[in-house]
Amino acid sequence: MEEQVELVGKAFVDHYYHLFDNNRLSLASLYQPTSMLTFEGQQIQGGDGIARKLSELPFDHCQHLITTIDSQPSSSPGGVLVFVSGNLQLAGEEHELKFSQMFHLIPTLLGSFFVQNDIFRLNYG
Repeated sequence: MEEQVELVGKAFVDHYYHLFDNNRLSLASLYQPTSMLTFEGQQIQGGDGIARKLSELPFDHCQHLITTIDSQPSSSPGGVLVFVSGNLQLAGEEHELKFSQMFHLIPTLLGSFFVQNDIFRLNYG
């Protein structure tokens, strides 16, 4: 079971950051109306609102460079908690920004997952 949770976490992280770095609006498909994002302390609910928030960030191009992925089974049946740390390289910027992000993935009836909870923070210092 632990190996499957790790595989789900890694596959999700690869997919999520590929979409984020290439087509942020498509991230809406990973969320449901009940999903919640806390982005630097600001809470946004629902897939459309979350995708809108992410697409309105003040940069067009970026690349996420993942350092660690930690995954655990959650108390929700079949759910997975995923914690990510890494660096964010913005186009035209010399220095990378350190970030951490947590996802709570919930299985769907179709065998995939959606993001119920998402917390993002830049790490300063």
